[in-house]
Amino acid sequence: MLELLNHCRLCPRCCGVNRNKGERGFCGADSTVRVGRASLHYWEEPCLSGERGSGTVFFSYCTLQCVYCQNSQISHDHLGKEITLSRLAEIFLELQKKGAHNLNLVTPTHYVPQIITALDAAKADGLSLPVVYNTSGYERAETLRLLDSHVDIYLPDFKYASAGSASRYSAAGDYADVVKAALDIMTEQAGLPSFDEDGMMKRGVIVRHLILPGHYEETREILRYLHKRYGNRIYISLMNQYTPFARAKAYPEINCKVPQRDYDALVDYAVELGVENGFIQEEGTAEESFIPLFDGQGC
Repeated sequence: MLELLNHCRLCPRCCGVNRNKGERGFCGADSTVRVGRASLHYWEEPCLSGERGSGTVFFSYCTLQCVYCQNSQISHDHLGKEITLSRLAEIFLELQKKGAHNLNLVTPTHYVPQIITALDAAKADGLSLPVVYNTSGYERAETLRLLDSHVDIYLPDFKYASAGSASRYSAAGDYADVVKAALDIMTEQAGLPSFDEDGMMKRGVIVRHLILPGHYEETREILRYLHKRYGNRIYISLMNQYTPFARAKAYPEINCKVPQRDYDALVDYAVELGVENGFIQEEGTAEESFIPLFDGQGC
């Protein structure tokens, strides 16, 4: 599995670098796993966080590196602690012991071979939590197929409908086409949403869309696409928490928050489309206090 890093093509950028020899492509990672935080997280969708929290592992580096990334300390600045694969497996088990409802792998794409190795080791030692793959949505089909039988819940973003926005903010003009193909594979693997007796998700797909200021037609296009193609086979999480982090100040059109009235109008639009399986956010979530500290806790 780790030999895939000899000519890395895990993400759609297909850099082809030899990460096992220390080479680094677009994401910036070599073969060593770096983690910014591993802890119980209470700010995910209710069916993931529940009362005990989602067991999140925040991986450093990123294959997309959006200019407004709220986790830019780990995606852009590469904060975090380097750990072994045996330690990663231990972290998975420690989160289970703390009572986590699930194991939530945040920004995992560039570490898929290492994650699978650690998951196999942890499962051999008793890991039984549902595994959540928390991704930007920018995924290769070949990489997703490696995850079949390892991931129970897919939690992808669907960020952009247009190549222009995807190029400007994430240097990924092919984003929309890539995420559409990825979502088909995710829904095939995870199947219909299912929940336990406490309402916690066991399997399924939740597609997140973070609304960007002024890009409301793209939001409507994404909502139309998701509802038409998947109906109630997925959940849609419409997010109003956009805050101009990282390099967003260099892009005046998104250097602001989304007004509540605009968010409410887009929620109404989703309802008018017939979306039934969905999550919305309360006013006040666009605050820095909702961003975790990437201080190496739990690593």
